[in-house]
Amino acid sequence: MSTRRAFVATLLSAFPALSCSVAYARLDHPEPRPGVDASQVVPALDLTHYPDAAPVLDMVREIPQIIDGIRCQCGCSDMPDKYSLLSCFEGKAMGQRCAACKAQVRAIHRLHREGKTLAEIRAAIDEEFGS
Repeated sequence: MSTRRAFVATLLSAFPALSCSVAYARLDHPEPRPGVDASQVVPALDLTHYPDAAPVLDMVREIPQIIDGIRCQCGCSDMPDKYSLLSCFEGKAMGQRCAACKAQVRAIHRLHREGKTLAEIRAAIDEEFGS
């Protein structure tokens, strides 16, 4: 099985013209923004179409500073308006319907409860979800 990084490298070597269109792709984890909070995370009342996402959004609200330090592995981190996994749960919140985003949050929350550092959480997420 290939990692996402290997896939992107293969794709770019096979199609050099694509390198301009994915030049903004981040393959590393972002640094948590100073003072970041969960104030932009979608409120539970707004989850009428995705009520199963409510527990995940509660997890995001508990540890936004950790979630903000993780690159989303579903592919949306390649979008210029996405800073981190936290971005997936803010505003229109595509994370409420994305199984990959929700799975990452569950894993991050569990690892944080186990006392893992941000560096350890990043390594575990990379291992589990591929980077």
